[in-house]
Amino acid sequence: MAATGGRSTLRLRGPQIIGRDSDLARMIGALSDSRGLVLVEGEAGIGKSRLVKDALALDQLKDKKALITVCPPFVQPATLGPIIELLRRLRDSAAGLPLSPLAGALRPFLPEWAAGLPPAPEPLNDPSAVRHRLIRAVAEVLDLMGTEVLVVEDVHWADETTLDLLLFLLVQTPHPLSLVLTYRPEDMPTASPLLRMSSRSFTGTARAHIALAPLSVPQISTFVSSMLGGGQVAPELAHSLHEYTGGLPLAIEECVQLLHERDDLVNSHGAWERRRSAGIDVPPTIRDAVTERVIRLSNPAQKVLRAAAVLMVDSDPAVLAATAGLDDLQARPAVHEAVHSRLLAEDRAGRIGFRHVLAARAVYDRLSATDLRRFHQRAALALETASPLPAERLAHHFREGQEKAKWFHYAEVAADLALATGAHQSATEHLHQILGDPELPAPTVARLAAKMPMLAGYAGLDQLVGTLQDTLSTQSLTAADRAVVRSQLGRMLLHAGEPGAAAEEFERALPDLEHDPATAVTAMAVLSQPHTSMLTVADHLVWLERADKLATASPLSEAERLSHLADGVLARLALGENSGWELSDLMPTNATSQAEKLHQTRNLLNIGSAAIQWGHHARARESLEQALALASLHGYGRIERMALGTMLRLDWATGHWEGLQEQAGTLAEFRDEPLVRLEAMLVSGLHMAARGRWDEAGSALRRVLEEGERRRIMDMCLEPAAALARLALEEDRSSEALALTDSPMRVVEGKKLWLWASAIGPARVDALLASGQVDEARRLTEAFTDGLKTLDAPGPHAGLALCRAALAEGLGQVIEAAELWGLAADSCANTSQPYDALRARERRARAILRAGSRQSGRSLLAEVREEYALLGADGDALRLDRMLRALGGPGPGRRGYGTELSPRELEVLRLMLAGLTTPEIGRRLFRSPKTVAAQLNSAMRKYGTTSRTALAVRATQAGIEPASL
Repeated sequence: MAATGGRSTLRLRGPQIIGRDSDLARMIGALSDSRGLVLVEGEAGIGKSRLVKDALALDQLKDKKALITVCPPFVQPATLGPIIELLRRLRDSAAGLPLSPLAGALRPFLPEWAAGLPPAPEPLNDPSAVRHRLIRAVAEVLDLMGTEVLVVEDVHWADETTLDLLLFLLVQTPHPLSLVLTYRPEDMPTASPLLRMSSRSFTGTARAHIALAPLSVPQISTFVSSMLGGGQVAPELAHSLHEYTGGLPLAIEECVQLLHERDDLVNSHGAWERRRSAGIDVPPTIRDAVTERVIRLSNPAQKVLRAAAVLMVDSDPAVLAATAGLDDLQARPAVHEAVHSRLLAEDRAGRIGFRHVLAARAVYDRLSATDLRRFHQRAALALETASPLPAERLAHHFREGQEKAKWFHYAEVAADLALATGAHQSATEHLHQILGDPELPAPTVARLAAKMPMLAGYAGLDQLVGTLQDTLSTQSLTAADRAVVRSQLGRMLLHAGEPGAAAEEFERALPDLEHDPATAVTAMAVLSQPHTSMLTVADHLVWLERADKLATASPLSEAERLSHLADGVLARLALGENSGWELSDLMPTNATSQAEKLHQTRNLLNIGSAAIQWGHHARARESLEQALALASLHGYGRIERMALGTMLRLDWATGHWEGLQEQAGTLAEFRDEPLVRLEAMLVSGLHMAARGRWDEAGSALRRVLEEGERRRIMDMCLEPAAALARLALEEDRSSEALALTDSPMRVVEGKKLWLWASAIGPARVDALLASGQVDEARRLTEAFTDGLKTLDAPGPHAGLALCRAALAEGLGQVIEAAELWGLAADSCANTSQPYDALRARERRARAILRAGSRQSGRSLLAEVREEYALLGADGDALRLDRMLRALGGPGPGRRGYGTELSPRELEVLRLMLAGLTTPEIGRRLFRSPKTVAAQLNSAMRKYGTTSRTALAVRATQAGIEPASL
């Protein structure tokens, strides 16, 4: 199932039993004999009942008559309650059973059977004799009913008479009978007769004692996969389920059910993962099971559990006792009882905590608001004496304990520590929480806002923007503080995908930033970015020059200097300045400090993005792969997501379309990353158009266009407008195409930034020509030519080649147009843009047809049609199918070569013989790896081989020589 934005139609299945093969084998071995005893122990939800059920259904045991009963959790269990209920459930009466007079002892317990039971025996004065007579009567009935296996579940809740009956059945019944008993060891009474069964051997009895263990992470993966219909489970999902459930199968099953109901599961590239990363709710069955165990404990032990739930992490017993509010005399037995319940566990260092998160959450969620506040306050006071101070935990407990002054203090300390160690996400969360509090003084807002890390990704960005805007409306800020807050607001607006609004805030802050040159340099660097406003390239360069001068004259730290260097590289490359590439080489590659690593990673992302725009796709991929590796290594989540979005755009441009739509769907789920989401929506729309899903493509592209315009992201509107115009032109809606390309083209010309014209330029020229505005198309092409005179950027130059070919075609110069379309196709191919190259070759074929060369034009169209199909552009392939049928002659597709290699297959084969890999051949021939692989597979079929090694041998024998490299 592919990852999509819609609601899943997945239907959950019952989970397979996982990791219990040896347990099943031992159970079968014990029950295969005539008399056996199987003891199955484990905590609630571990899978005891499932193990027994699956064992009895196996071929080795399915013919045995097995009776199953369960001991209910009554405070005062009834005598022989589970056995009597079993007999009552199985039979309405005793009719047909050849009972002895002994069975009359059952009359008080089974009045429904009175008509078929013997008279009641004479009374006895000895209670033990009465009980023994009753046990013998029940054993007789079970024997007469042909019982071979008696399963009694939850024996820890059985009454004493039932336990004595089980012991009697095991050793004294004349006919063999096997017992399967399940129980929770933590709930077993200290003096339970069951302990005698588990600790001794019985003559002639096969015995198996099975202690079920929780599932490991790999076992959880298999378990969850079986519920979801197969496929791998993402490691992150398996690990989080293990953390929350402690590996309890029932808890895992319930959690997966909840995630499914919330539509929080998606299959991406064959692996199941979560759409969102929020905590997992406590399933009702787990909550109730934990609650039932808690209420059986003493009041002091319950307090220990509540304290452990509030502390959440394994803690020293003294901290646990102080949080619980227990003195030394109460604490020791209470802690012992809580650990003995197996809800808590003790590690090797003596720290104590819950065995899994869901149990802790179940206890925590039942605390009243008053109790929560009191427990958190006591936890904070207990931890405040620790050395070193656990600032992050103290901030949490003081916040939940509603002691704001101490919360503000420790949260800032925790944020400072996080910033010093590069843990930007943690720092952001602490600062965000404080800044969102309405009682925080405005000057403190200014100071804390300045600490907000620039490249951390986080939810609730709109709320933080609102907080900063509210702070600016107060009268208690100095001009300098107001400038700091305004600068931070600008940074947040950049994160929120509002570059136009961000630039305005930075410009308004600049006059009052004399005291803070580093922030002033950043503000100027933002104003130098071309996507932030309608300034011309020359105006942006003025801002960049001012930033450079101030940075040189100011005592910036090394981190601030590297930040400005990264900003300068980004601005220069975005403005089409060749000097940006030289400047990028000044960034350290052997970063050691956190600041250097951050800016090195950001610089690689910027270079990758710019290289796509320039048309240097090989360099783009190299830089983006390095950025992704560093971002993942150092935990720069926002940079990683942005790099994934940029890589998606690169894969689209270079024809790496395998799984493209699924990746786009996944990235479109990042609601807190608007730029990444828009990038994903754009690629999704472009890909759907190529696949022939024109209505869906148009809808997606219009959303990107509209949101780009609303957010005032100058360059975000260019490509969707161009694609929409192309769709309109294919349906002869030239006026619509003209309107779509008007405003974006005015942005390019107004800013004098022809680097941006790669897509919108050709679309605008086509729209002008379709509307009869030939002179305007000529003027635009000439302006494009002038704008690229000093720009060594293959991407825009390929766009210009498309404009020149379209203009020649519009002027009726079909022979020249055919030649120019061929040159444009080569230009696109040289920049590794196979789809654009194919579209240019299609236009060349049409020009050839118009020039009167029907056979040559049709042959080229057939070849392009096949390569569209190989690339995955099904919509274009179908469109050419219709065109080829209209032209008549043989059906669509290239000429048949029979068992001979086609020229393209031969070309690929010779490069393979020269030692190139499939990706290397693709890059050399400007074809997708998928196309190359298909052509090699075709060559193997023609030579009757099944491997590339055998193909190489056959080709060499046939006299085919390797290509010269």
